[in-house]
Amino acid sequence: MGSHEEVRGKRVAIQFDGRKCIHSRHCVLDRPDVFVPNVQGEWIHPDRATPDEVAALAASCPSGAITFTRLDGGPQEAPPLVNVIRVRENGPLALHADAEIAGHGHVLRATLCRCGASRRKPFCDSGHVSAGFRSTGEPEPAESQPLASRAGLLRVTPQPDGPLLIEGNLELCAGTGKTVNRTTKTALCRCGQSANKPYCDGTHARVGFKTSSDEGAAP
Repeated sequence: MGSHEEVRGKRVAIQFDGRKCIHSRHCVLDRPDVFVPNVQGEWIHPDRATPDEVAALAASCPSGAITFTRLDGGPQEAPPLVNVIRVRENGPLALHADAEIAGHGHVLRATLCRCGASRRKPFCDSGHVSAGFRSTGEPEPAESQPLASRAGLLRVTPQPDGPLLIEGNLELCAGTGKTVNRTTKTALCRCGQSANKPYCDGTHARVGFKTSSDEGAAP
């Protein structure tokens, strides 16, 4: 299993980026005939599913590690109608949005580190598990008004040695789906030590949080 693979079928091609994978296992549990775990050699089999089924599998991948290209003239994955970041319990920020991540291009789905331990910042690499990161996925709701628009381009800028700066229409949600804030600009903690998670409170400066010098490069 390589870090980045593309397997072309007759009607759809599947791309897999192992550098973004957080092993949520939707793919191997939902369609173990398409994504065959623990085998030597070829493990992705696009022709065992319809292009629509492959699209649904990709949509269930929170990290964006699985993408696809339709070869049958069908529709590609479309941006969501609502830009959302979900706060995962003791885990990352799960983004589903029409997003531009500085240094990494356009994405529709991504899991972004908020524990500070990932070696693939700004993306999660499941380092929160070994680090014993603890932070609720049900933050207290903030007073907010409905957005004039809930979609459009969302800009995510990882600040050097600092938070994730988010600009654009965004609904911040609990892991269970409840909206806890609506905003067009916010800064989200990624050092893992803010007293006001998921928001930045400046703690990164006090604790000397450092990010990789090559973080802006595509993974």
